[in-house]
Amino acid sequence: MIDYDALRIREGEQVDLSKRSTLLEPLYTSRKEYREMLGDYVDRLSKLQHIHHADNRFAVMLIFQGMDASGKDSIIKHVMTGINPQGCQVYSFGPPSPEELQHDFLWRTILRLPERGRIGIFNRSYYEEVLVVRVHPEMLLRQGIDEGHSPEGKLWLKRYRSINDMERHLHQNGTRMLKFFLHLSRDVQRKRFLDRIDEAEKNWKFSIADVEERKYWREYMAAYEACLSATSTAHAPWYVVPADDKANARLMVSHIILELFTAMDLSYPVSSAHRQTELFDIRKRLMEESEG
Repeated sequence: MIDYDALRIREGEQVDLSKRSTLLEPLYTSRKEYREMLGDYVDRLSKLQHIHHADNRFAVMLIFQGMDASGKDSIIKHVMTGINPQGCQVYSFGPPSPEELQHDFLWRTILRLPERGRIGIFNRSYYEEVLVVRVHPEMLLRQGIDEGHSPEGKLWLKRYRSINDMERHLHQNGTRMLKFFLHLSRDVQRKRFLDRIDEAEKNWKFSIADVEERKYWREYMAAYEACLSATSTAHAPWYVVPADDKANARLMVSHIILELFTAMDLSYPVSSAHRQTELFDIRKRLMEESEG
C-alpha cells in the first residue's frame, strides 16, 4: 500500500527531491488488474463529476508540472477519459505570446480558471514562471524585467507570495486545488526520449530542445525544491508523485483526485416546494398528452 499522506508536501516543509523516490512498488500485479483499477477510478470520478457539476458550489483546479517526458499528457488522458467534456477544461501552456508578455506573469493563466461546477486542468501553468524562468533568467528581459536588478531570491520570493495570495483567494471563493509534481528520474527520461526517437509514431513528441534542457537537470531540481517548499499549502497542496512507472502514477493521481471530490461532500440540489409543484404539474400535463 502507498502512504498517500507521505506524497503530500506539508506547508513550510523544506523539500529535498533526492530523498524522494521516483519509483514505488506497483499498486497492481498485472496489466489486467491495472486496467480494472483505473477503470474503477474513472467510473467513480465520472459519477462524482456529474454531481459536482449539478452541485455548482465549487470549481476544481488540477495542476500538473514535471520535466519533459514525465507523463503529464498521458495522466490527463487516462485519468480524465470518462469525464464529460462539458464539465472539464484542459489547457497546455507553452512560451508566452507577445500579448501575454505585456501583462503580469499570472495574467494568461487567470483567464483560464474554471468556473463553479467545472474542472480546470493545467498542463504546465504559472509555475513555469518560477521554474523555467528561474533556470533561464534571461527570459525575464522579454517580460520587461532587468535581471540585473533582481538579486538571487528576491524576485522569486515575490512571485511565490503572489502565487500563494492568488491560490488563497481562489480557495476562499470556492476553488479546490490539487497540484502534482511528476517526479521522474533522469535515466528514465533518457529512455523515454530514446523511445520517442525509435518509435515513428512518437517522433513528433521529440525536440532537440528537450535534450538541451537535460544539461540543466540540477538547476531544475533546485528550482522545483524551492518552489514546492514555498507554495505547498493546506488549501493548495503539492503532491510529489513518483513517475518512473506511468501506470502507477496514473493510479496514484486518480486516488488523490477522488479523495478531493469525496471530501467536498457533493450532492444534487434539493428542489424547493415550489419547484416540486411545478414538476408535478408538468408531469401531469405530459401524462395527459400521452393518454390523449
